[in-house]
Amino acid sequence: MNGAGAALYNEDLFTGLGRVADASVDLVIADPPYGLGKDYGNDSDQLSGEDYLAFSRRWIDAVLPKLKPSGSLYVFLTWQYSPEVFSYLKTRMLMVNEIIWDRRVPSMGGSTRKYSSVHDNIGLFAAARDYYFDLDSVRIPYDAATKKARTRSIFVGKKWLEVGYNPKDVWSVTRLHRQDPEREDHPTQKPLEIVERMVLASCPPGGLVLDPFMGSGTAAVAAARHARAYAGFELNSEYFANAKLRLAQALGNPAPQEAARDNVNMSLF
Repeated sequence: MNGAGAALYNEDLFTGLGRVADASVDLVIADPPYGLGKDYGNDSDQLSGEDYLAFSRRWIDAVLPKLKPSGSLYVFLTWQYSPEVFSYLKTRMLMVNEIIWDRRVPSMGGSTRKYSSVHDNIGLFAAARDYYFDLDSVRIPYDAATKKARTRSIFVGKKWLEVGYNPKDVWSVTRLHRQDPEREDHPTQKPLEIVERMVLASCPPGGLVLDPFMGSGTAAVAAARHARAYAGFELNSEYFANAKLRLAQALGNPAPQEAARDNVNMSLF
């Protein structure tokens, strides 16, 4: 699996992961079930407690051999299980960041016995200290007012002022609402803005992104938009068909709906 291409599989990752060569993956983007009882059309999110943690250790152990020595892994979690999952990953990898995704949920009531939860936890881990990371590709430009305020001589010519600043570890990106044109029929779809940042920063051009829990196909779209190769696994046949259609559109080859919305594996490698 080299170069920019895509392979999407409508099967369980534990069954299909042998299709991906060991030490071939530059970046893993994992958005596993959260253990909160969400309905994904199957029982994949019905585990809790130690059963959920055992599942987490199992998929981590299956995925890590696929990473290159320069590879990285992002994992989406919630506060309920992130401490235990992060602790296990730290026995296998270098922890680089804990990123807080502020979903910008408006204040509209909520629990009266605790603070409302409005964020997801994202862990960034690396296989080794010499991991790939391209900061310049994800810098955030300064606005005109800030640049004008920094016109003192000590700042003139500074690269960071011209190209922008390093994203912080709190990412304030609005969750996808039903009316959002990006939104697919998936209960926990992640915004493309977030996943594109991961792809740009942590996967070299032409590198390979592995997505063990493909869902709505956002990582596939991000990889296609930025000339990265992609391999993804999804159990739910409807989510899989939608992901195929999204990927075809991102590649500029919108397949006929009846051909794209089936559960046949797709490979563009």
